[in-house]
Amino acid sequence: MSHPVRLEALEALDAIERHGSFAAAAAALYRVPSAVSYTISQLESELGIAVFDRSGHRAVLTPAGRLLLEEGRRILTASRELGAAAQRLADNWEPELRLAVDGLIAPHELWETVGAFHAAHPAINLRMSEEVLGGTWEALIEERVDLAIGVAEPPAGAGIRRAPFNEVAFVFCCAPDHPLARVEHPLAEDELRDWRAIVVADSARHLSARSAGLLDGQPRLTVTTMHSKIQAIEQGIGVGHCPAAWAEPSLASGRLVERALATPRPIQHTYLLWRSAAPGRALQWFIDRLQCPPGSG
Repeated sequence: MSHPVRLEALEALDAIERHGSFAAAAAALYRVPSAVSYTISQLESELGIAVFDRSGHRAVLTPAGRLLLEEGRRILTASRELGAAAQRLADNWEPELRLAVDGLIAPHELWETVGAFHAAHPAINLRMSEEVLGGTWEALIEERVDLAIGVAEPPAGAGIRRAPFNEVAFVFCCAPDHPLARVEHPLAEDELRDWRAIVVADSARHLSARSAGLLDGQPRLTVTTMHSKIQAIEQGIGVGHCPAAWAEPSLASGRLVERALATPRPIQHTYLLWRSAAPGRALQWFIDRLQCPPGSG
């Protein structure tokens, strides 16, 4: 029966390949050359294979030795990563942080923060999902995410903490060739009612679905993401309120035009939400980085 390969042997094999000789590997490992030679001989004996071909002037890896080295390096990397992950967890750094981003928030509003986090903590994984309306709140209370970003009008919930995030301004948009694009005066609700609204569906799985910015009796096309909503409006399929950060690139390029409304949609305050239990250090990093200071708007 073959013996399990010891990490010490894989480290010696890796060092010999990287440094070019047993003597150089020994120096890199702070060991004497005879100890490295013994480790390799013991490895060959335990596995019943020749790891090095010593018939020439310089020992070279056999095909079996090459396979052992390549697979062994994966094991060494995994071993180091496991040790580092255990140390991070002991220091209260989560191995992964799950973020739910409400559809009101354009992704580019978060990339700088995400990039800074990855630069500071490259070994911690982030998982981001887009949710809409009640779905963002639901993802948090069902513990599918650790932090909900950009939640508007969150209901009161036991065990949930909140901090202000940002304010979302809305623009009412249509395609440049849509009939409403030719109207110059502020549009009243009665003028909008006959035109199809593009809306993003509430992503809640169990909570009652919510809606925002709709008129009674207005025909609608329901899509699942804000990105799809913007595209549908650009195609002239319908009209709708869009968060300004989402609409800005399309307005700047002329793919969308903004129309004034007699009753504009008010600015929406949004929040960060997280569970009340003491947050891990990665979650606290995001809370500190993203929350809007009081009074800053």
